[in-house]
Amino acid sequence: MSIPAVRIQDLSFGYPGQSSHFTHLNLEIPAGTRFGLFGPNGAGKTTLMSLMTGVLPCKQGEIWLLEYSIKEQQKSINKLFGLVPQDFSFYQELSPVENLAFFGAWAGLHSKAIRQRTDELLQALGLEDVKNKPVHKFSGGMKRRVNLAIGVIHHPQVLFLDEPTVGVDVQSRHAIIDYLKKLNNEGTTLIYTSHQLNEAEDLCERIALIDEGKIIACDQLSNLLKQHRQDGLEGLFLNLTGKAYRD
Repeated sequence: MSIPAVRIQDLSFGYPGQSSHFTHLNLEIPAGTRFGLFGPNGAGKTTLMSLMTGVLPCKQGEIWLLEYSIKEQQKSINKLFGLVPQDFSFYQELSPVENLAFFGAWAGLHSKAIRQRTDELLQALGLEDVKNKPVHKFSGGMKRRVNLAIGVIHHPQVLFLDEPTVGVDVQSRHAIIDYLKKLNNEGTTLIYTSHQLNEAEDLCERIALIDEGKIIACDQLSNLLKQHRQDGLEGLFLNLTGKAYRD
């Protein structure tokens, strides 16, 4: 049996001064899958992703990334995953080449590997013509592609994506999703969250729905649609979480 990309056991977490966000949560994400985390605002998607990447400390329960414990082997884990956050994670005054050189070195890559990987990513993500221009002059879609390039500069085995296409044009969205599928076909596990449910339905093979800190459904998307007699992810989402407004 292959090692899961992520295994969460008996996880409990709450922010200081607040009630518990998660209580005794369990989840397993198979390696090599395109996995989606979905839920209403405040359900805990970004918090859970922050716990899985070690951005937030896991104090109660256990989280393993591949075969490594988040608590005990954080340095080993940092080289295994990439993170594409919702907020831009680059230096606006630097060019794509300069940003990738900085973050590549931070990831421990040698200069030759950084140059080679930079050339690959700029070509794959359509950024060659602007590679030496400051990023603050870019459109939203171009910035999202730079954000993605930084997240994968070190060839991560697991890639976490928090709203990777928010605010982009249709062309950039298709380019990003196509590139993510290519990464997955090459073996990278994708763990993705977004409010773009049509996009998510195209990308994700397996999903978990989270509401009020609990996993209310987790399975192959096709199985869940059949089980709940829904034609798409949006209908499934509303069927399981309700139509009431969420703050």
